[in-house]
This record gives sequence, C-alpha cells and structure tokens, in this order.
Amino acid sequence: FCGAALACPVRSPGEVIGNGATNVRTGPEKVGTALGFARVTLACMRIDAHQHFWHYDAQRDAWITDEMRVLRRDFLPEELSRELASNGMDASVAVQADQSENETFFLLELAAQHSTIAGVVGWVCLTAPDVAERLARLARFEKLRGFRHIAQSEPDDQFLLRPDFTRGIASLRQFQFTYDILIYPRQLPAALGLIEKFPDQKFVLDHLAKPRIRMGESSPWTEYMRAMGANPNAYCKLSGLLTEADWHHWRADDFKLYLDVAFDAFGTDRLMFGSDWPVCLLAGSYAQVKELIAGHAQNLSVEEKDKIFGKNAARFYGLAASSHGSAAQG
Repeated sequence: FCGAALACPVRSPGEVIGNGATNVRTGPEKVGTALGFARVTLACMRIDAHQHFWHYDAQRDAWITDEMRVLRRDFLPEELSRELASNGMDASVAVQADQSENETFFLLELAAQHSTIAGVVGWVCLTAPDVAERLARLARFEKLRGFRHIAQSEPDDQFLLRPDFTRGIASLRQFQFTYDILIYPRQLPAALGLIEKFPDQKFVLDHLAKPRIRMGESSPWTEYMRAMGANPNAYCKLSGLLTEADWHHWRADDFKLYLDVAFDAFGTDRLMFGSDWPVCLLAGSYAQVKELIAGHAQNLSVEEKDKIFGKNAARFYGLAASSHGSAAQG
C-alpha cells in the first residue's frame, strides 16, 4: 500500500520551512523551540483532537461520492480557525486524509504557518523495509506527533497484525510517535491484538471504531471496546459519530449507548474530543458535534471536562503551546 518513498524532500534539522520556523524535533525529556513552540503543559487549552485539511482533487479524493458533494471543495486552516474560535476551542490536531507522504508534508507546511495547528498525524509507509530510516528523517519535524493508516479500507481484516505492518509499528516508540487506529467494528479483533502486542506503544482509536449507530447495533462492538479500554496504552477519540448515524434525522439519544460504553471502557483520562471537521458537515455543524459530546459530559466535573476537551489530547500527543501564548493566537 506504499506510495513513493518520501516524495517531498525531507529538510535537515535547523532548515527553514513554512513561515520561517525550524524543523527540529525534541524528545519529551527536552525543552525545545521547534517551529517556534516551547514544550509546556497545555493545562488550559481546548484542543480538537481530530480534523482534516485538503485542497480538493477529484481524482485523489474519489472517496468523496456524489452523496458527499458538500466536501468537494478546499478546507483549510483559515476556515477552521473561525469554527474553533466560535466554539470556544483553541487549537487542533490535523490528521491525514490521503495515504501519501506528500500529505504529511502538506499538513506540516500548514502547521508551520498556523499556530492553531498544535500537532499533525501524518502517513508513512509502515510496511516499507526502510521504515526506521524514514521515521528517523521525519522525526525532525516537531509538530509531527504520530501516524495513521486507513486500515478500514484494507480487504484483510487482520491487516493490523500482518508481520510487515507490525514491524513498522514496532519502530514508532523510539521516536515518540503515536498511532491512530482507523477501523470498522469487524476489524476490532485485530486492533485489540495490535494494542496487546505493543503494550508500550501509545494508540488511539478513531471514531469509536465506527459503530453501526444507524442500524442500532452494539454487539460485539461493546465487548471489544471494553477489552480495548482495559489496556492503559489505548485511548479513544469521541469523534466521527454523526456520520455513523442517519445523516438527516439523527437525535442525541441515538448516541447515548455508544458514548456510555466509551466512557465506561476508557474513563475520562483516556477520552478526547474530536470534531472530524469537515467530514462532520455531512451530518451536522461543528457546533452540533461539540454540543453532542458536551451534553453527554454535562454532569462531569470541570477537571474531567478539561481532560476530554484538551488535556488528554495534549498528553497523548505530547503537544506544545506557543511560547508567545496559547495556540489560538497568531
């Protein structure tokens, strides 16, 4: 499934990119100034842990069907910044939507130019024989926090446990990289096996593994979610739910069972809010997505809400705040 190897040139440490920021990555034990950011605790920041950007390309983005035509345009940081501001959010994590290393560099360039992008989850060919070398080169980019593969589209439901893929996963930890798991419920057994195989690797499950909300199905999804949550290295994003329900007739009650399971399985220390913007626009606005999660969390303590809407994402991804103030500035 690999594309061209490092199609965009990887710059050397200290070389200028984007708006003049340097691309030096520092480990969690250091205090860095990569990309103009200082590594500090994002104690008060509201972070959207999952969103996408793209310049729409009909050939590359063939997954955007006629039914999804609202997504057939560019979606860029300036537009998201307005959504973040109007919904009380400070920053976001930009996640890959295309499986190419060009995509990774595209997101990194945007992150260098926009301080509202606190981190990037990119793509790299994890099955490549030289994956360790690729990761070493990419590790120079401070805002690159992890990787994702669109495993939901793999015909082999056991893809996540293939030896060539797990070899790549085994290389992530030495560079402090996380891994986002994007799957359908039928792939949960493999995802559980992957998480258990690498107990020291940080994983986050995107979109609650896309439960079949539209059909009202909850088993065996529920059992696997609880099994995954029993692993302390596994986190879960409260994201992508509206598009798993009836796009035009969903109600907040449709999601209660699934959110209850997620909260029970992972607890408030390992859950993080993600808008899945702009994909969420297929079924609702940014405000509606946020209100769904905020409404479900309304009886939690202030501290627990702060974790879900920012602290957990900052901790999981090792995000950095602007040395000149919150990431919302600039």
